[in-house]
Amino acid sequence: MTEIPRYAVIDIETTGGAPGKGRITEIAIFVMEGCEKVDEFVSLINPEQTIPPYISRLTGITDEMVEGAPRFFEVARKVVEITTDTIFVAHNAAFDYNFIRKEFESLGYHYDREVLCTVRLSRKIIPGMDSYSLGNLCGDLGIPLSDRHRAGGDARATALLLQLLIEKQGGWLRARKDIDAKGLHPDLDLEAVRLLPHTSGVYYFHNAKGDVIYVGKSKNIHQRVLSHLSARGKRSLNMKSQLTEITYEETGSELLALLKELDEIKKIKPLFNRAGRSTRFNWGLFNYADRNGYERFFVQQVSGTVKPLDAFVSREEARAALLKWADEYQLCHRLVGLEDKRGTCFNYSVHLCRGACAGLEPPDEYNQRAMKMKANLEFESPNFVLFDAGRNGDESSFVWIQNNVLRGYGWIEKDHPIQHPRELEDFIAGGDDNRDTRKIVRAWVQKQTSKKIRLVKYE
Repeated sequence: MTEIPRYAVIDIETTGGAPGKGRITEIAIFVMEGCEKVDEFVSLINPEQTIPPYISRLTGITDEMVEGAPRFFEVARKVVEITTDTIFVAHNAAFDYNFIRKEFESLGYHYDREVLCTVRLSRKIIPGMDSYSLGNLCGDLGIPLSDRHRAGGDARATALLLQLLIEKQGGWLRARKDIDAKGLHPDLDLEAVRLLPHTSGVYYFHNAKGDVIYVGKSKNIHQRVLSHLSARGKRSLNMKSQLTEITYEETGSELLALLKELDEIKKIKPLFNRAGRSTRFNWGLFNYADRNGYERFFVQQVSGTVKPLDAFVSREEARAALLKWADEYQLCHRLVGLEDKRGTCFNYSVHLCRGACAGLEPPDEYNQRAMKMKANLEFESPNFVLFDAGRNGDESSFVWIQNNVLRGYGWIEKDHPIQHPRELEDFIAGGDDNRDTRKIVRAWVQKQTSKKIRLVKYE
């Protein structure tokens, strides 16, 4: 006779942020023997830190509500006891499981359970759904969901979803064991790896000292990390031998994952990241119209008083880029500052320049190509906000460009009214302006056709 599994269906609310930074504000646990509920525990938690206003608006949980609530260490024993010999079940289980593990870790206790994620199970057992967020799944499948974004309501709905998945599967659901541990550090928690989300975001590899040794991004964190763990190159084997923990931050938007990855690499300078580590862009490309009406370009050090069209780590890198662009747009090498001699440029003597340096090509004709090059280095509009998918169905991500400069990126609730981009100031979560970040945003705006992406221009 097949043993009936015990499930602990869990949901938490938090102050936001990543595990170890944010804290739990509410926890709900419904224990099930097979499909029958046999126990439950629901409690507010004093997070011992302020709850951000946007989190309070989302969950309804305020600082006043948790002021007299137990702190996590006061309910920790109950959580251990009620979940003993159970499979930890949650919707987007990695989030809940890793938050709870971090809370226990701060108490010096190693919390370890087999885990099932109802998002992953739903994608496998009920393919083809428009959305796998808890709210949308419940709506589409007719599952009652009350007290949305409260631990009790969400855990209750997740338990009903689990029952439905068991019914459709035609048998009990159990955790998988599917990762080849060969070459991995013995301290790496493979269960935590299995729980990594199949969503866009940034992931961090840590060594035994807690140092970040690699930062990566992907539109599917889970699959990308598994590809790292299965790699067999010398550098990959070296990195895997040092890897003891993997953390991550979901972004919802692949664009935000690109920007956040770049920010983190420049800030942390991880051992195994080769690209993107340069942080100082001291050389810039500038332009002006000369007295004959020709658009001229030149490279010089960035002073901070005038914003360059583009910026580079070195003078050599700037001149190499300018040479490439000058040839691409058929611009005169002397007028773009690549030749200092008087008279005509070398290219004119070999019939590769149309004669602007000799006054033979009219400024209006020459400037059409020069302005195309300049336009390719700037945004279509100098001021805009790009809205994209958020980390859940209730929020949107945004990237804010102001005066052709990256002002920042972040997340905001979909129903939060925004009359002007300055109201996004309090929601900025990151975004350093530099040549690389502007290039990423420019390329993203040019190639995107998704209806989910909304670009709002302003004066």
